[in-house]
Amino acid sequence: MVRRSEGVRGFQAVAHRWVVERSFAWFLRCRRLVRDYECCPDTSGAVIRWSMIALMSRLAA
Repeated sequence: MVRRSEGVRGFQAVAHRWVVERSFAWFLRCRRLVRDYECCPDTSGAVIRWSMIALMSRLAA
């Protein structure tokens, strides 16, 4: 939950929230991360790491 500033009326974007939302959208491109299929948290963490490595290698190219 984000607290409103006293003098601000209406909508005001929060800077860092969009970075997180964008990252989650990128993760959801990986079909295996759409649902929690993994039983072990270590496996789930490995799949997240693998998808981030694949994403960063695509962005770097």
